[in-house]
Amino acid sequence: MAKRSKKTSKTGTSSDLRILIANDDGIRAPGLKVLERIARSISKDVWVVAPEFEQSGASRSLSLHDPLRIRRLSTRRFAVRGTPVDCVLMAVNHVLKDEKRPDLLLSGVNRGANMGEDVTYSGTVAAAMEGTIVGIPSIALSQAVVPGQSVKWATTEQLAPALIRRLLSAGWSKGTLININFPDVMAAQAGDPRVTVQGQRDTGDLVIDPRIDARGQPYYWIGYRRNLGTPYPATTDLGVVESGGISVTPLQLDLTHRATVRALKKSLT
Repeated sequence: MAKRSKKTSKTGTSSDLRILIANDDGIRAPGLKVLERIARSISKDVWVVAPEFEQSGASRSLSLHDPLRIRRLSTRRFAVRGTPVDCVLMAVNHVLKDEKRPDLLLSGVNRGANMGEDVTYSGTVAAAMEGTIVGIPSIALSQAVVPGQSVKWATTEQLAPALIRRLLSAGWSKGTLININFPDVMAAQAGDPRVTVQGQRDTGDLVIDPRIDARGQPYYWIGYRRNLGTPYPATTDLGVVESGGISVTPLQLDLTHRATVRALKKSLT
C-alpha cells in the first residue's frame, strides 16, 4: 500500500505499484488504451475499471437511482455501467475488496484538455478526486486537441511515463490530486512540465448552440467560444498548454475560500 503521512503522499518503487486506471470516455476509448500502455511501462500490476459508455462531463456524479452493473472483460479489466466515480468505488469496494489496495490511480487519458473551470465538469478529474478521497494517490491526464483535428495521443504516451515517475518520487500533499494536461503539439515540440495554478476561461465561453432536427424540432448543443485575442496568464494551466507546455496542477479537495471565511466572520459575528 502507498506510504502516506499527514503532510505528503509517496509511493514505493514502481515495480511494486498496483495501478488502478479509470476514465470518463469509456472502456473503448483510445485514450484508455494509451493510458494502459503508459501504466504498464511503469508496473506490471495494472487494473482497469472504466465506464461501459462515455461519461464526459459527469463530474462527481453517483448512480443513486439506477443499479450498477459490471462486466469482466479479462482478468484485470472491467466495464461498469455507471459514472467515473462509480467505477472507482466499484474498483476499491468490490473488484479489489479482498485484494491489495491500489498504490496509484491514473485517470484518462482524456480526449481534450481539462483546465480552468473544466475541472469541475470533468469526469476524468472526478475519478482522480474520488481516488484521493479514498486515500489513493491520484493523477488525471488529458491531451489537448484542436476541434476538427486528430488527437496527438503519442505526445502523452511518450512524455507521461517519465513525468509520472518524477511525481511519484516527489510525492504530494494528502487531500490533493495532480491534474496533468499535455499540449496539442508533437512530443518533440512540447515544452517542459510546469507547475501551474488553475486558470479561468473568458467570461461567456460556455455557449448554447441551437439546432433544428429533420422533423423541425429544436435541439441544443453546449460548447465553448474562445476569445483568441486574450492570452491566458503564463502561470495558469490554460496559459502553459496554450503556449505548448505541459501543465501540472495540484488540485485540493477542500474548496473553502479562507480569506472570505475570515471576512465573513468579521461581518457576521
